[in-house]
Amino acid sequence: MTTDVQAPATAPPAPKAPGRTRHPLRAELLRGFAPWSGLAALLSVGGLMASKAAQWQGSWPETMSNLHLAAAALTVPLALAAGAWQGGRERRTRMGELRASMPRGPLAQFMVCALPVALWVMGGYALAAVGSLLASLPYTSAGHPLPLVLLGDALTVGACALLGHVAGRTVPWRLAAPVLALGGYVLFGLASTADSAVRFVGPAGGFPLGSTTVPVWWQPLVFALWGSALALTAVLAHTARRRATALVPLVAALAAATVLVQSGESMWQRNPLTQRQVCDDSTPRLCVSAAYPGMLPKVSDALSGLMGRLDGVQNLPVRFENLPGRPHEDEAELPDLTPIGWGVVRGELTDPQQYAWEAAQKLVRDDCPMPKNQDPRIDRTDGAVLRWLAPNPLWEQIHLAESRGDKQRRAAYRADEAALDHLKAMSPETRRAWLSRYFATARDCAPDPKEVPSL
Repeated sequence: MTTDVQAPATAPPAPKAPGRTRHPLRAELLRGFAPWSGLAALLSVGGLMASKAAQWQGSWPETMSNLHLAAAALTVPLALAAGAWQGGRERRTRMGELRASMPRGPLAQFMVCALPVALWVMGGYALAAVGSLLASLPYTSAGHPLPLVLLGDALTVGACALLGHVAGRTVPWRLAAPVLALGGYVLFGLASTADSAVRFVGPAGGFPLGSTTVPVWWQPLVFALWGSALALTAVLAHTARRRATALVPLVAALAAATVLVQSGESMWQRNPLTQRQVCDDSTPRLCVSAAYPGMLPKVSDALSGLMGRLDGVQNLPVRFENLPGRPHEDEAELPDLTPIGWGVVRGELTDPQQYAWEAAQKLVRDDCPMPKNQDPRIDRTDGAVLRWLAPNPLWEQIHLAESRGDKQRRAAYRADEAALDHLKAMSPETRRAWLSRYFATARDCAPDPKEVPSL
C-alpha cells in the first residue's frame, strides 16, 4: 500500500522591517538652500579677511577686531537675507496648505526650516574665523584669541537668521531678502558712527578698533543674549500657541540691552600687554611693547647701525621706550609698531632703514616747534648728525632735488654737505667727544647757539 507524503507547505516570507525614518531636519541640512548660505558666509568673511591680512596677521587683538567687524558688516546682513529667503520658500512653492496638514506643530515646522540656515551661516562664519586664527598664529608672539567674542558673534549671526526667517514668512514680498540685507548693513553703519548709547546694542556692539583695548569677559555673552533673546521672542510670537510665552525672552532681551547701554564704554579696558614693555641690554636700551615681544630682535637688527655709531657717546637717553604717552626726560620714544600693516607686516619691519631714520629723529630735538629766528647753523648741525646716524637714500634724493633751485638753495646744500663731510672726517675718538657735547643740548628746543657745537 503506497502512502502519499505531502510536502510541507512553504512558509510565507517574513515581512520586511520598516525602514528607518529619517528626520526631515537632516534633508534640510544636507540639501537645498541652507548649505549655499553657509558657503556664502565662509567666502564673504574669508575673502574680506584675506584681502586685509597685512592689517591683522601678527596681532590677536587686531585679528579679533577684524573678525568681529566682518561678522557685523557682512555676516549679519547675509544671515538676515538668507533667513528671509528661506522663510518665503513655502509661499513661493505654495506649500502652506501642505504644511498646515502635517501633525507637527507650527513651532516644530518652523525650526525644521529655519535651523538649517542658521546653523550653516554660523558654521561658515566659524570656519572663516578658525582659518583666520590659524593664519595669524605663526606671526604672533604674545596674547591669545578671545573665544567668547567668536562665540558671541556666531550666536548673534544665528539669531539674525531666525529673525530673517520670521520676516520672510510674515512679509509677502520677494524683495524682502535683499531689503533686509541692505537694512542690516545700513544699521551697522548708523550704529557704528552714532555717538549715543544705541551703538552698544547695534550689530557691532560698539566694539572698538585697534590693539589697545579688549572687552571685559562678559560683554560678548550679554551681547549674544540680547540678539538671541530678541530672535526667540519673534519666533515664539510667530509660532507659539500661547503667544504670551514670548514675553519671557523679551524680558531677557530688554535686560541684556539695559546692561549694554548702561555699561557703555566701561565694557572695554586697556590691553594690559600694551602697558608693559620688554627690553634688551644694549646702551641705550631698546624696549618694545609687551604685546609684540617677537619684534625686539627685528628692531635691534634695524637699529644696529645707529647703536653702533652711538657706542661710547655720552649724554644719551637711557632707553628707547615704547609705552603710551610721552617719554620721561631721560628717555627717547621708539617709533611705534602699530597700526599693523604700515611699518610692520606679518612680524617683519617693512622698511628697516626708514625705521632707523625715524628712531634717530627721536634723538634730535624731537617734537620741537620750529622757532622763527633759530640760528641756521643749529639746523645744519642737527641735519648732519641725523644723516650720519641713520643714512636714508630717499631723504638724500629729496635733499638733492631741493638744491636745484636758486643760488641760495644751492649754497645751503653745499654748506650741509660740508658739515656732513666734516663729521665723517673726524677720528672715532674726536667724533665721540664731539657727539657727547652735542647730545648734551640735542633735547633742548631753544638752545643757546654758543652751547651747540658746530661743524
